[in-house]
Amino acid sequence: MERVRHWPKERQEDAAEVLLEMERQDASRYRLTDAQAEEVARIQRDIREGRGKLATDEQMAALWKSCGL
Repeated sequence: MERVRHWPKERQEDAAEVLLEMERQDASRYRLTDAQAEEVARIQRDIREGRGKLATDEQMAALWKSCGL
């Protein structure tokens, strides 16, 4: 934290926002189970290694529409 005090003000504000977001997440009542966290890690790994892909904007729009949103 001492080194952060010497960063430019904008950079310090970015760091503060990251820390505040971490705090908000800690306060959330929602938590992934260990199995869910492992599944997220697996999916991220698959995407990085070219074995999976993210949905397109069009696919997501269709999904939300099918859910009535």
